[in-house]
Amino acid sequence: MVTKKKIEKEPKKAAKPKAKKETVAKKAKKAKEVKEIKEVKEIKKVEEVKEIKETKELEVAKEKKGFSGKYFYAVGRRKSSVAQVRIYPDEKAGDNDYIVNNKKVKEYFPGVSLQNVLFASLRAVGTYGKFKLSILVRGGGFRGQVEASQLGISRALVKSDESLRKALKDLKFLTRDSRKVERKKPGLKKARKSPQWAKR
Repeated sequence: MVTKKKIEKEPKKAAKPKAKKETVAKKAKKAKEVKEIKEVKEIKKVEEVKEIKETKELEVAKEKKGFSGKYFYAVGRRKSSVAQVRIYPDEKAGDNDYIVNNKKVKEYFPGVSLQNVLFASLRAVGTYGKFKLSILVRGGGFRGQVEASQLGISRALVKSDESLRKALKDLKFLTRDSRKVERKKPGLKKARKSPQWAKR
């Protein structure tokens, strides 16, 4: 009787590790499946990102092409800013036809005061909405760039119609503002500000 019980117990012990091996194999298969699913999702995400980038690049390329046809070119400067301005005659020019550095004016110069400075010469002469603008500006800050662009627009307007010169000159749109920040001097805090004087 003792021998039979031993014989019966031995096969049961041997069967348990087989079941464990099967579960380990199943877990490995599941892990592989999960990895494959994650890889597929990542590939889809990468493809979506590529598609978005391609569409954006196409839009930027379209914007960079700019306008075509006859134009009048001029350069304006202020402080350390340089603006290259092209104006294209067009009777139906809208807000989307004013481009600065491949962006709409409202995006590049979000402040209303800056936009007023930019279009001041056009409004003064009554040519606002009759020209498309394409401006390339480099250097300086917003204020310098706007005023450089304004001078460039004024000079381009004179090239388009010489009779506008007197009106623009009287309003001082054709004078180049030569003021710049004065350099700092040694021994002083700024260009002219000196350190506090101490008696003792």
